[in-house]
Amino acid sequence: MRLSSLHTHSLFCDGRDDVETLCLKAWEKGLDSIGFSSHAPITKKTGFFSEWHLREDRLELYLKTVRAARRRWEGRLRVYLGLEADYIPGLMGPADRDFQDLGLDYIIASVHYAIPPRGAPFTVDGSPEEFAAGIQEGFGGDGEALADHYWSTVEAMIRAGGFDILGHADLIKKNNREDRWFSPESGAYRRRTEAAASLLAQSGTVAEINTGGINRGALKETYPSLPILRLFRKKRVPIIITSDAHRFEDLDGHYGLARETLLAAGYTHAVLFEGKKAQKPVWTPEPL
Repeated sequence: MRLSSLHTHSLFCDGRDDVETLCLKAWEKGLDSIGFSSHAPITKKTGFFSEWHLREDRLELYLKTVRAARRRWEGRLRVYLGLEADYIPGLMGPADRDFQDLGLDYIIASVHYAIPPRGAPFTVDGSPEEFAAGIQEGFGGDGEALADHYWSTVEAMIRAGGFDILGHADLIKKNNREDRWFSPESGAYRRRTEAAASLLAQSGTVAEINTGGINRGALKETYPSLPILRLFRKKRVPIIITSDAHRFEDLDGHYGLARETLLAAGYTHAVLFEGKKAQKPVWTPEPL
């Protein structure tokens, strides 16, 4: 099948390589396309300080740089312009007008931040220490409460819409090794993932199978897990393979494992993004 890398981070946010290097390496790897998805600016909207989001004062340069790369690589590599936009209830989301008006080819929607009932917001995929402190301070040490909050936020993000790809659906598992904080087998967790799958199917939105956790040595399985992918397949949610690359070596990192996982989940095809048509993404099924 033809392969692409639409979840890609460059030096504009928390990636290691510049746009041109990533295009060159994608072409050398034989990818059909590359899409840039810098973490959308966050500080002005939320007041949160972040070193891993695209800065507001560099947004225009980012847009110009990727569009220039598209022109340079025309006829050799398809280059797409996107953002990975956080959904933070009451503060920001992919459907925000300022993101919709940028003329992007696509938007990836992700939940990185937990907004606890008490204490400070924290990222669910930060360090294990930050994760543990956030649960202790914000949720009274109740990891199941955090899991419920996380999936409730994912559901709200899907309802709000404004995006084309659901990013790493079960990101919350990154710091839950050996089910320390919550059980993915619990009835409550399964009900939440089933609800998210149903909403996603109703929206007609694509979800990604993301190998980023494996590429960076944090996990041994994809986002989302096989059980969730089986739910997505049951609900007929379209899937795209992404690497969440933060360095050029990972542009197609563990795509073979992603394919095997999709086959195990019952998928026979993944989708390939081919551009915009009438302001809607065009997805082409590709056999696994």
